[in-house]
Amino acid sequence: MSAYDDVQKAVEFLKLFAPAPPKVAVVLGSGLGAFADSLGGNKVPTCDIPGWPASTVEGHAGTLALSPKGVVALAGRVHLYEGYTADQVVFPIRVLIALGARTVILTNASGGLDPRFQAGELVLISDHLNLTGANPLRGPNDARFGVRFPDMTEAYDHELRTTAQRAAEKAGLGPLREGVYAQLGGPSYETPAEVRMVKQLGADLVGMSTALETIAAVHMGARVLAISCVSNLAAGIATHKLTHDEVLEAGKQAAPRFARLLAGVIDEL
Repeated sequence: MSAYDDVQKAVEFLKLFAPAPPKVAVVLGSGLGAFADSLGGNKVPTCDIPGWPASTVEGHAGTLALSPKGVVALAGRVHLYEGYTADQVVFPIRVLIALGARTVILTNASGGLDPRFQAGELVLISDHLNLTGANPLRGPNDARFGVRFPDMTEAYDHELRTTAQRAAEKAGLGPLREGVYAQLGGPSYETPAEVRMVKQLGADLVGMSTALETIAAVHMGARVLAISCVSNLAAGIATHKLTHDEVLEAGKQAAPRFARLLAGVIDEL
């Protein structure tokens, strides 16, 4: 079967659990999965969904929450560093858009390249650098997903960022800073030299997800909002060694504020 057929098979399965076609899809990053529990509705283990790649990373639960309010939330994305291909990494995004979502909210944990960033700070992503060496659109194009050469001028929707700023102000969280996010392959954290490189290239944040998902979402005509939780300062800027526990703890501490922001954005939409 083609990738398109695989996506449709997963869509048909999820229609059994979706109270209505979702309008908004939310992908929850490391340590942020608790938001899915607040939505109510049906919860589906992603291991039950045909063709869905299994998340193997602590902090990514592997659950899809289908809310009766038109929101679907994924707790448990997958990454290139787990051994998956770019096509497999974006399979969940393609399924959620094909299920009906026309707005995608991506969240992640990131390393901050600006020493003024605070651990737990929420930052809106305004653009990205895909430094993974991979692209989910590589290979033959299936026009049922989108055009061969999608424009990425405004990959992160300006109107959605304005909506998020408004929601942040109402929730007492704003204004939020905005920045350019660089995705590298991982799973090793970046070296100080790599951090200096991506900073020189114009990045404000660095991490191991999101850019490939954004490319696939834009390819399928969805609007993208991405919010990053700064879990730590990046290597060479931080004064200590980096650990995944630190990332999870930062996500845990930021979770209540993240949930207020996401709820506010969804209400605005």
